[in-house]
Amino acid sequence: MALKQSSIVIEPGTGKLELWDIEVNEENLKSLLVDLFENHWKEIIFGPLIQGAAWEITANHPPEKIVLFDGYLTVDFGDLHFHICIGENRGDPYAPTKKQLGKFRRTQAAHFFRRINRDDAPDTWGIRLFNGQGEQQITILLPNPFLSGGLKFLDKPDWGKLKLWDYLRQEYLGLSPDPLDRSGSRMIYP
Repeated sequence: MALKQSSIVIEPGTGKLELWDIEVNEENLKSLLVDLFENHWKEIIFGPLIQGAAWEITANHPPEKIVLFDGYLTVDFGDLHFHICIGENRGDPYAPTKKQLGKFRRTQAAHFFRRINRDDAPDTWGIRLFNGQGEQQITILLPNPFLSGGLKFLDKPDWGKLKLWDYLRQEYLGLSPDPLDRSGSRMIYP
């Protein structure tokens, strides 16, 4: 696996983000999302995070099922479920999906990210997926060393909370842990 290069973007209201692109083929996205929701459901916060709305959802139990059908990955917790189009959406023989609509729905961009605060240190880590129109499908926030499980600020960073970030970087990007991830002392909003 070749090492991935990152890029830096500045997003209004979010700040400086360092991004690593994720291959957006169905197999890779399914592997990543199934891994996260089957094995790390207790650790993540998920939902769309867009300007004007933040859905920060946590699961109280593992998903009852995760299935892929007609390009849509469904993660079903029983009392909550969601669908993300990560593959080709054809529709059915009586109501086929038009090619342009299928391209619109499908994940066309995905990346791992870390937000770099004004101290030039990371303070937020996660994954985002975008459809063919550049609209956000989902953000998955990973455990944060500056926040408790109840999302209260910690007096001292708990660097053990970067275990999932380190694992995902290694597994999906071929990157070793980065000392920069442990260089901050606090979470700073833009």
